[in-house]
Amino acid sequence: MNHLNPGNTESTMPNSEKAIRFLEEHIPELAQSAVTQAYWQALASGSSVLQSENGAIYEVFPDGTRKLIKTTARPSIVTVGETRELR
Repeated sequence: MNHLNPGNTESTMPNSEKAIRFLEEHIPELAQSAVTQAYWQALASGSSVLQSENGAIYEVFPDGTRKLIKTTARPSIVTVGETRELR
């Protein structure tokens, strides 16, 4: 029984491996959408955000100005399926 809709006896959870795989394949795009939305909501509320770009971390303000906070090592390029050991 579905507790959100007592008249509905079907489960709201996907019950097949195919459906689960389909949902898992969309996690990266859903995550990207959530991060983008949070970024703009933070700026719209008057808060600043941190942004990493080309080996540097910037504080971005609602008016569009940016302040260099720190330089960092360039990002590593990682291919899908590659494993790395942390030192």
